[in-house]
Amino acid sequence: MKPAPFRLERPRDIAGATALLATGGDGAKAMAGSQSLGPMLNLRLAAPDLVVDLTGIDALRTVREEPGNIVYGALVTHADVEDGRAPDVGAHVLRRVAGGIAYRAVRNRGTIGGSLAHADPAADWVNALSALGAEVEIAGPAGTRRLTLAQFFTGALSTALAAGEILVAVRVPKVPASARFGYVKHCRKVGEFAHAIGAVLVDPAAGTCRALMGAIDAPPLVFPDAGFLFGGRIDAGFAARFDAAAADAALTAAGMDDAVDRHVHVEVLRRAAAQAANLFTETRSAA
Repeated sequence: MKPAPFRLERPRDIAGATALLATGGDGAKAMAGSQSLGPMLNLRLAAPDLVVDLTGIDALRTVREEPGNIVYGALVTHADVEDGRAPDVGAHVLRRVAGGIAYRAVRNRGTIGGSLAHADPAADWVNALSALGAEVEIAGPAGTRRLTLAQFFTGALSTALAAGEILVAVRVPKVPASARFGYVKHCRKVGEFAHAIGAVLVDPAAGTCRALMGAIDAPPLVFPDAGFLFGGRIDAGFAARFDAAAADAALTAAGMDDAVDRHVHVEVLRRAAAQAANLFTETRSAA
């Protein structure tokens, strides 16, 4: 199929983009890598009057380091991260996630900002960056603002972006050298969206752990203090104490009624914890 007719504009700066989107109102859509919006246009699941192509805005391709964070422009592609053109927040943390997204052709064009703005609950960046405690920077006619991803995602395929606003960057905390990141997803075959995602950011030296269960037809279920999933304490042996019943109860409380679905999500989270523990053990042994 082919898309319904629409007007295409390609502004050169953020102010021009937000002005066009504000003028277009509900009939305007922003487009980054077009890996999500493109198919929706062709299938006529989306039929905007105006498409604002953001790829001409060089300011959205930048990456900068700040104390404790790396800030990625919205147009940084999955391949930029996978290939190391954009710095990682830790030892093979984001590169590992980027390399598992869809297929190389998609990774060449797909962008971090586009993925977050599309807000598919099964998308890798939606889940991985939520697990890492990232924030987004938003620009609009009224100025700029910053939101945590928990504030940004308002539902499946739904965000807090207001009329005329675009996501311009994502701020990701650097992962301490003593911490490890486990990230596992369950798919029917390579390249497909996940049916379940589990992520664990653990620092046994500091006794902290952050965990996530995603691809649940809603924004990710994030546990900023995940000690209750591991017997109440985080140390080098945390993964062996993974409490499947506690994880299952959390999913039940979040409204997941199907016991089989819950089992899959719990098992994926267990494997993410085991992955993080193995990375920690291997690194400690090497030291």
